[in-house]
Amino acid sequence: MPPPDGAPAAAARRRAALAGNAIGAVLLSPAGRHGLLGLLGAACLTLGGFAAGAKPRTGSYFDWNHLSGATSGLTQGISTWLVWVGVLVMVLAWVRLGRAVLAGGVSLGSARWTVALWVAPMLLALPMFSRDAYAYLAQGALLRDGFDPYVVGPAADPGPLTRSVSPVWRSTTAPYGPAFLLLARGITTVTGDHVALGTYVMRLALLPGLVLMVWALPRIARRLGGDPVLAVWLGVLNPLVLVHLVAGTHNDLPMLGLLLAGLLLVLERRHLPGVAVITLALAVKATAVVALPFVVWIWMAHERERARSDGRPEPHRWPLFLRTTGAGLVVGAAVFAALSLAAGVGLGWITALSGSSQTVNWLSLPSAVAQLVTGVALWFAPLSLTNVLPVSRTVGAVLLVALLLAIWFRARPRGRPAVWSPRPPHRRTSGDVQTAVRGIVAALVVLVLLSPVALPWYYSWSLAVAAGLALSRRTLVLVVGLSTWLMLVYQPAGDTALYIWPQVLGAVAAGLLAAWLLVRDMAQDVAQGVTHDRHL
Repeated sequence: MPPPDGAPAAAARRRAALAGNAIGAVLLSPAGRHGLLGLLGAACLTLGGFAAGAKPRTGSYFDWNHLSGATSGLTQGISTWLVWVGVLVMVLAWVRLGRAVLAGGVSLGSARWTVALWVAPMLLALPMFSRDAYAYLAQGALLRDGFDPYVVGPAADPGPLTRSVSPVWRSTTAPYGPAFLLLARGITTVTGDHVALGTYVMRLALLPGLVLMVWALPRIARRLGGDPVLAVWLGVLNPLVLVHLVAGTHNDLPMLGLLLAGLLLVLERRHLPGVAVITLALAVKATAVVALPFVVWIWMAHERERARSDGRPEPHRWPLFLRTTGAGLVVGAAVFAALSLAAGVGLGWITALSGSSQTVNWLSLPSAVAQLVTGVALWFAPLSLTNVLPVSRTVGAVLLVALLLAIWFRARPRGRPAVWSPRPPHRRTSGDVQTAVRGIVAALVVLVLLSPVALPWYYSWSLAVAAGLALSRRTLVLVVGLSTWLMLVYQPAGDTALYIWPQVLGAVAAGLLAAWLLVRDMAQDVAQGVTHDRHL
């Protein structure tokens, strides 16, 4: 008879101890091995990024210990491969985790802990796949030093921060709202012109946006008939979101967190606080403004539902529209005016939005059309991109406005029947509310496609909102393939790879493989009875 304190008993005690805490529950759950695999990928990405990431153009993160020479040459080449290995491992872990989610084998608690697990190494990374973090700091330093970032670019305030900004942005005014400029000013006031410390503090300051996403998305999914765990997996754990927004240090992160938090408040019928929070998101990045017109439709749908439940006649459409729109405008204007007053800036950021059009790539349809027309025309007559691009972008802008208005108008409340959720918890949700939220998703997609410039992480905007909806398996497969492709068409140092055709084709192959792996043997996963731990 084996002793009670033998190896099997000790192993059982260790498993029981692990199961008694949240992290241990994650490690012992069906999703645990996928979470650890993703952690390995994130660690590889972070380690390789010290040589292959978007390093400062002056000085080095390693100057303090005389290791700056170890981040170039052969080391940089090896590190670049290490970054790509890390990205691919994260994608593989994400897809395998998605299979477990679809099979019902992942709890919401496990998904949330997996987010923390994957993010932890990336908190130490250099800015990855983008140099925007340096521009953020330089714009904050402008405000700190008495300049108006809506009037002058970082070049007006030379220093270490400015030298690290991409040359194309050094003379460009800030296209961000007053809330973000206040945040950037506060960071540079604390960290001074120290580039490394500033980027790390900036990343930590943006991280509450991720917390808001993890908090709001499951609740939005419950209200819209989606799957809360699937929402976190698709809208947060997606490598396109985590790598670009956390490791990339993008202010899209707090914008999305505030947008989702505000949308949740609106869905919970706290309309004016919801408008205030979405306005705060707008004061970080202008993208959030797209959601506000659809909030009016949700608010009107709620008012009609309340009238029906109270046995009262439904309010007339136009008085209700004017009342809800007017109240929203007053609250939104008050919030934005207070933030602008605190920052000491005006509305110059609106005109500064056009500064991003200096970037040209074919993720933007107007830019793609201009490049295609120019390329074809060269066979017949000399035609330069500088002549064609303004025309295609003007046409794109007109089409964008027309489509946004059409999407908004089609999403208006018309007494649509409630929708029965196909996923647990099964509940009926207002058809008008569902249509309005889908309108937000469609508007964000159109905004990216027809804007003068589009970058891979811009698709996280629509992805985050769509994750709360009940999505079909076909849609999930499409999103997984597209997310993987977008993750692989930019270089770790922040340069585009959209014109490096072997890499683009390799990204296509990886996207197709990821989409196939999501549904491969799905029936077998379900038949084998993947452990359900929804109660955690």
